[in-house]
Amino acid sequence: MHLIGNEALFDLRKVAFLCSRKFPQEAAEKACRWAEAQREAGNCVISGYHSPIEKEVLCRLLQGNQPIIIALAQGLNRLDSQWERHLAAGRLLVISRYAQSVSHPCESKCYQRNKMMIDLADTVVIAHASPGGSLERLCSEHRGKVVLL
Repeated sequence: MHLIGNEALFDLRKVAFLCSRKFPQEAAEKACRWAEAQREAGNCVISGYHSPIEKEVLCRLLQGNQPIIIALAQGLNRLDSQWERHLAAGRLLVISRYAQSVSHPCESKCYQRNKMMIDLADTVVIAHASPGGSLERLCSEHRGKVVLL
Protein backbone atom coordinates (compact mmCIF):
# COMPACT_ATOMS: atom_id res chain seq x y z
CA MET A 1 0.00 0.00 0.00
CA HIS A 2 1.16 3.51 -0.83
CA LEU A 3 0.31 6.40 1.46
CA ILE A 4 0.80 10.05 2.28
CA GLY A 5 -0.15 11.57 5.62
CA ASN A 6 -0.73 10.47 9.18
CA GLU A 7 -0.34 6.67 9.37
CA ALA A 8 -1.59 6.72 12.97
CA LEU A 9 -5.12 7.14 11.56
CA PHE A 10 -5.03 3.42 10.73
CA ASP A 11 -5.18 2.77 14.50
CA LEU A 12 -8.46 4.65 14.94
CA ARG A 13 -11.95 3.22 14.75
CA LYS A 14 -12.98 3.87 11.15
CA VAL A 15 -16.31 4.07 9.36
CA ALA A 16 -16.27 3.59 5.58
CA PHE A 17 -18.73 5.60 3.51
CA LEU A 18 -19.81 4.49 0.03
CA CYS A 19 -22.48 5.45 -2.46
CA SER A 20 -23.22 4.44 -6.04
CA ARG A 21 -22.76 7.04 -8.76
CA LYS A 22 -26.51 7.02 -9.49
CA PHE A 23 -28.68 7.70 -6.47
CA PRO A 24 -32.06 9.10 -5.40
CA GLN A 25 -32.19 12.62 -3.97
CA GLU A 26 -33.28 11.21 -0.61
CA ALA A 27 -29.93 9.38 -0.35
CA ALA A 28 -28.04 12.65 -0.93
CA GLU A 29 -29.95 14.42 1.81
CA LYS A 30 -29.38 11.59 4.30
CA ALA A 31 -25.69 11.43 3.40
CA CYS A 32 -25.22 15.16 4.03
CA ARG A 33 -26.87 14.93 7.44
CA TRP A 34 -24.78 11.84 8.21
CA ALA A 35 -21.54 13.61 7.21
CA GLU A 36 -22.31 16.54 9.48
CA ALA A 37 -23.01 14.18 12.38
CA GLN A 38 -19.68 12.39 11.77
CA ARG A 39 -17.87 15.73 11.66
CA GLU A 40 -19.44 16.87 14.92
CA ALA A 41 -18.70 13.52 16.61
CA GLY A 42 -15.07 13.57 15.43
CA ASN A 43 -15.31 10.14 13.78
CA CYS A 44 -12.68 8.95 11.31
CA VAL A 45 -14.31 8.41 7.92
CA ILE A 46 -12.65 6.47 5.10
CA SER A 47 -13.95 6.74 1.55
CA GLY A 48 -12.88 7.02 -2.04
CA TYR A 49 -14.80 10.31 -2.22
CA HIS A 50 -15.32 9.51 -5.89
CA SER A 51 -19.09 9.52 -6.53
CA PRO A 52 -20.98 12.85 -6.37
CA ILE A 53 -22.38 12.13 -2.90
CA GLU A 54 -18.99 10.95 -1.62
CA LYS A 55 -17.45 14.21 -2.88
CA GLU A 56 -20.11 16.22 -1.04
CA VAL A 57 -19.44 14.22 2.13
CA LEU A 58 -15.72 15.02 1.85
CA CYS A 59 -16.47 18.75 1.47
CA ARG A 60 -18.53 18.67 4.64
CA LEU A 61 -15.92 16.63 6.55
CA LEU A 62 -13.08 18.95 5.54
CA GLN A 63 -14.91 21.77 7.32
CA GLY A 64 -14.25 20.03 10.66
CA ASN A 65 -11.21 18.77 12.53
CA GLN A 66 -11.88 15.02 12.63
CA PRO A 67 -9.54 12.51 10.95
CA ILE A 68 -10.20 11.53 7.32
CA ILE A 69 -8.79 8.75 5.18
CA ILE A 70 -9.03 9.10 1.40
CA ALA A 71 -8.61 5.88 -0.57
CA LEU A 72 -7.77 6.39 -4.23
CA ALA A 73 -8.35 3.99 -7.13
CA GLN A 74 -5.23 5.35 -8.83
CA GLY A 75 -1.69 6.28 -7.86
CA LEU A 76 -0.85 9.10 -5.47
CA ASN A 77 0.56 11.28 -8.23
CA ARG A 78 -2.28 13.84 -8.36
CA LEU A 79 -3.41 15.04 -4.96
CA ASP A 80 -5.88 17.87 -4.57
CA SER A 81 -4.08 21.04 -3.43
CA GLN A 82 -6.80 21.75 -0.83
CA TRP A 83 -5.70 18.61 1.03
CA GLU A 84 -2.23 20.03 1.82
CA ARG A 85 -3.20 21.91 4.97
CA HIS A 86 -5.12 18.90 6.29
CA LEU A 87 -2.11 16.66 5.62
CA ALA A 88 0.13 19.16 7.41
CA ALA A 89 -2.29 19.23 10.37
CA GLY A 90 -2.05 15.44 10.70
CA ARG A 91 -5.77 14.82 10.23
CA LEU A 92 -5.59 13.34 6.74
CA LEU A 93 -4.23 10.11 5.29
CA VAL A 94 -4.35 9.38 1.55
CA ILE A 95 -3.89 5.73 0.58
CA SER A 96 -3.76 3.70 -2.61
CA ARG A 97 -3.08 0.13 -3.67
CA TYR A 98 -1.67 1.43 -6.94
CA ALA A 99 1.71 2.74 -8.09
CA GLN A 100 2.05 6.38 -9.17
CA SER A 101 2.05 5.27 -12.80
CA VAL A 102 -1.66 4.37 -12.49
CA SER A 103 -3.20 7.68 -13.47
CA HIS A 104 -6.91 6.90 -13.91
CA PRO A 105 -9.47 4.89 -11.95
CA CYS A 106 -11.49 2.25 -13.75
CA GLU A 107 -14.37 0.06 -12.60
CA SER A 108 -12.16 -2.83 -11.45
CA LYS A 109 -9.78 -0.51 -9.57
CA CYS A 110 -12.73 1.20 -7.85
CA TYR A 111 -14.11 -2.19 -6.84
CA GLN A 112 -10.74 -3.23 -5.37
CA ARG A 113 -10.41 0.14 -3.63
CA ASN A 114 -13.89 -0.24 -2.11
CA LYS A 115 -13.06 -3.77 -0.95
CA MET A 116 -9.86 -2.45 0.68
CA MET A 117 -11.82 0.26 2.50
CA ILE A 118 -14.37 -2.24 3.77
CA ASP A 119 -11.56 -4.47 5.03
CA LEU A 120 -9.93 -1.53 6.86
CA ALA A 121 -13.16 -0.17 8.36
CA ASP A 122 -14.91 -1.22 11.54
CA THR A 123 -18.30 -0.23 10.11
CA VAL A 124 -19.49 0.45 6.56
CA VAL A 125 -22.24 2.97 5.79
CA ILE A 126 -23.90 2.83 2.39
CA ALA A 127 -25.92 5.85 1.26
CA HIS A 128 -27.21 3.97 -1.80
CA ALA A 129 -26.21 0.85 -3.72
CA SER A 130 -27.68 0.63 -7.22
CA PRO A 131 -29.52 -2.66 -7.76
CA GLY A 132 -27.30 -5.10 -9.63
CA GLY A 133 -24.25 -2.86 -9.32
CA SER A 134 -20.78 -3.71 -8.06
CA LEU A 135 -21.37 -1.89 -4.77
CA GLU A 136 -24.47 -3.98 -4.09
CA ARG A 137 -22.43 -7.14 -4.79
CA LEU A 138 -19.63 -5.98 -2.50
CA CYS A 139 -22.12 -5.20 0.29
CA SER A 140 -23.65 -8.66 0.05
CA GLU A 141 -20.19 -10.13 0.65
CA HIS A 142 -19.77 -8.11 3.87
CA ARG A 143 -23.27 -8.07 5.36
CA GLY A 144 -22.11 -8.09 8.99
CA LYS A 145 -20.32 -4.74 8.64
CA VAL A 146 -22.75 -2.88 6.39
CA VAL A 147 -25.32 -0.33 7.56
CA LEU A 148 -27.69 1.34 5.09
CA LEU A 149 -28.57 5.02 5.57
